[in-house]
Amino acid sequence: MTATETPPVTAATGAASAAAPGRRMPRIRTVVVAASAYLIAFVFLFPYLVMILTALRPQAELRERAYLPTVFAWENFANFWKGGLSGNLLITLQVAAGSTILVLLVALPAAYYTARHRFRGRMAFLILVLVTQMFQPTAMLVGIYREFSQLGLVDSIWSLILVNGGFNLAFAVWILNAYFSSIPRELEEAAFIDGTGRFGALFRITLPLAAPGVVTALIFTFIAAWNEFVVALTLTTSPEQQPLTVRLNSFIGQYQVDWQNLFAGSVIATIPVIILFALIERKVVSGLTAGSIK
Repeated sequence: MTATETPPVTAATGAASAAAPGRRMPRIRTVVVAASAYLIAFVFLFPYLVMILTALRPQAELRERAYLPTVFAWENFANFWKGGLSGNLLITLQVAAGSTILVLLVALPAAYYTARHRFRGRMAFLILVLVTQMFQPTAMLVGIYREFSQLGLVDSIWSLILVNGGFNLAFAVWILNAYFSSIPRELEEAAFIDGTGRFGALFRITLPLAAPGVVTALIFTFIAAWNEFVVALTLTTSPEQQPLTVRLNSFIGQYQVDWQNLFAGSVIATIPVIILFALIERKVVSGLTAGSIK
């Protein structure tokens, strides 16, 4: 073959040249999808970045238009602990943990029984549970306050645990019911044949398989109780009994707002939830798809 001759076009080379644009297209699509994902993530994370930078600004630079402070005021975070807000953070943790435990103790047997037994009025019961989600605590504040006032539980941590547990119970029952329904009955029947009782099959087989659904109910209940504000503002009066969400409101005055300390407290209040969600994020995602595939 001379220098002026061109190589013959075969079927293989033609197929390779035709496949080259096809290989480039998935790469371009991957780049576009990745860039869009990073852009969306930045849009959602940008407010948190602003919150952190504001928490690190000195008071004299709060009205500055610069994105970064010239001096990082770490003392804003120290003021959180010096101001006694660590006790309010502990109250918030107790309310969120207590509400979550209460919800799981009630929702697990209710969801398991409705998933395994087809009794009369089962759907009516589940629909009634779902209907309770339509009522917001703000619409019943007067009645809630009167009830707990008669019980002597105003300005008590137990009132917050009961209210948060009650308003998050319906979601936990429904998601756990869907997850228990997706677990085959044959697994429990095989355990019965081996001599395991109902509770043994529940704790040894069903609950381990339902762990993603349990974790999903746990994290959503915990976050809802952690962020609750209106009921806590109504039922608590003394500063030492208020959750952190209510206590941070004291930085907002009639004529000025203590922005740097407010944002420093908000950053500290956000960290425990982020850590908890990061630890169990995989189980939360699998729990949200419960019952979609059998």
